[in-house]
Amino acid sequence: MLSSFLVQTLNGLASASSLFLVAVGLSLIFGVTRIVNFAHGSLYMLGVYVAYTVATTLGGALGFWGGVLVAGLAVAVVGLLAEFLILRRIYDAPELLQLIATFALVLIIKDAALAIWGPEDLLGPRAPGFTGALDIFGKAFPTYDLLLIVLGVVMLFALTALLKKTRFGLLLRAATQDREMTDALGVNQKLLFTAVFALGSFLAGIGGALQLPREPANLAMDLSIIADVFVVVVVGGLGSLPGAFVAAIIISLVKAYCIGLGEVTLFGIEFAFSKLTLVAEFIVMAVVLVFKPNGLFGRPLTHARSAAMVGPIVRAPGRIALLLTVAFAVALALLPMFVGDYALVLAIDMMVFALFAASLGLIIGPGGMGSFGHAAYFGLGAYGAALAVKLGLGLVTAMGCGVVLAGGAALLFGWFSVRLSGTYMAMLTLAFAQITWSVVFQWDAVTGGSNGLVGIWPPEWLTDRNNFYWMVFAVCGVGLAFCSWLVYTPLGYSVRAARDAPVKARAIGLSPVRLQWAVFTIAGALAGFAGALYVFSKGSVSPEVLAIPRSVDALVMVLLGGINTLVGPIVGAAAFTWLQDTLARNTEYWRAALGLTILGLVLLFPKGIVGTIGPRIEALITYRRER
Repeated sequence: MLSSFLVQTLNGLASASSLFLVAVGLSLIFGVTRIVNFAHGSLYMLGVYVAYTVATTLGGALGFWGGVLVAGLAVAVVGLLAEFLILRRIYDAPELLQLIATFALVLIIKDAALAIWGPEDLLGPRAPGFTGALDIFGKAFPTYDLLLIVLGVVMLFALTALLKKTRFGLLLRAATQDREMTDALGVNQKLLFTAVFALGSFLAGIGGALQLPREPANLAMDLSIIADVFVVVVVGGLGSLPGAFVAAIIISLVKAYCIGLGEVTLFGIEFAFSKLTLVAEFIVMAVVLVFKPNGLFGRPLTHARSAAMVGPIVRAPGRIALLLTVAFAVALALLPMFVGDYALVLAIDMMVFALFAASLGLIIGPGGMGSFGHAAYFGLGAYGAALAVKLGLGLVTAMGCGVVLAGGAALLFGWFSVRLSGTYMAMLTLAFAQITWSVVFQWDAVTGGSNGLVGIWPPEWLTDRNNFYWMVFAVCGVGLAFCSWLVYTPLGYSVRAARDAPVKARAIGLSPVRLQWAVFTIAGALAGFAGALYVFSKGSVSPEVLAIPRSVDALVMVLLGGINTLVGPIVGAAAFTWLQDTLARNTEYWRAALGLTILGLVLLFPKGIVGTIGPRIEALITYRRER
């Protein structure tokens, strides 16, 4: 028992060292630039692939250890170019828009890796000189893992010395605590940002390269590591070097012990701890953020932009806007008369995702909050409706069940989430979403597990494609109209007041937390409404509808259309759905094409399509009226 415990502890510490190297790079980048770099996992993946290429080409100790160094340097160059060519142009944009730009980089890097190294897993060589194992109380433990533990500690001391003993480190710490002051003192912000991005990328590349003997290089490494990295950075405290180290150890040990415990019977009840490895880190993050809102070693963020920034004054739509809306609605209603079945399927998806994105838009825009886990409510709405159908309930009742389930989850999760702000709140919503996904993924008896639920079809009168289209059109139309109406209600005005001036809002008797909680709950119920429609349109549902990529899709839709605009999420959902479908059908490397398109839209329309074009159209209309 003692030997197993010791081996699992060492396994956890070895994993913690690799995780720390990747996470500390992201923490440094965020601390200085305030960018949540979603592409950090892709840089880690590139490190593994580059190290594999060098190690297999040169061979021996030179190939392996030289490959580790080359991987770090090559990835540093990639990070430097990404910062210089793309991110430097959007530092003044909302943080979530920067997140979408880094997500576009994820798509581009994934397809670049696919084109260069192919889709197969690539098993690299073992580390020369560290191919054996030590006997620890009768258990064999790899010597390479012991090396990783030592390297993690060495890197911690090296980075600590860099930050505390050098001028570069002094500037990094100063920018982390007060970025505006360092700018006022004459520090070259652009050069500093580029340098820290290159350093963070170098660490990610080294961390990936050192994993080569432990796991093969594969295209799924980027998303599999980024969630753990986000958790480590947030649990430790954004921008905290010792926080990242301690958090990496805690999370890695928790996962290692869950594996070691396996299935345990207590008081006649069997607990499968091994299944908790899918969600253990998110449970840790949720608990830490509830009691330590800034992480274990973090400080309240200063001079950081909010997720949505202060929005413009929302005015009721003018006559021209109303006429355009009516014309567009009429055109959509008549669409089945002019297009085929495939176009109708795509149009149904666009309308469902428009409602989904609009619900998230309520949180980000009027609510001024951030959410990385909105897919949880979309997925719960889909599963709620699907389970109701399996019980023999009708369409309306099933959809109602989906809305109630999603709204109830939003009510519960929102109570905790709205007590945080900024990136910490967004990461807590991600934790709750991943916990929900894990339950759905593993509850085979109810949700069907990884296979999901199939055979969820609408009533016979809706089997005709045209009838189903008109039903979705009517339901989504009502949902979108409700979103627009909500903005002009007392609740809508109050939550915007609390967003823009929380101190003044409290002074007149408003409670920002309660207002945001109400909007969060309503948005979750609306997302569940969209999810219920989605499951009937597809005839099945699987855990992927609750996964991180679905939440990112919703963020892309909202931000492409424009925050603080009523029609922005609708335009963004239509544009993203159409682009994804069109590119996937026309090119093998559709992810890269989609990523490049998203980057182009972000750079051309930093406030979103509607947010950028809308004011120009209004100005043109006003000018013509005055003439």
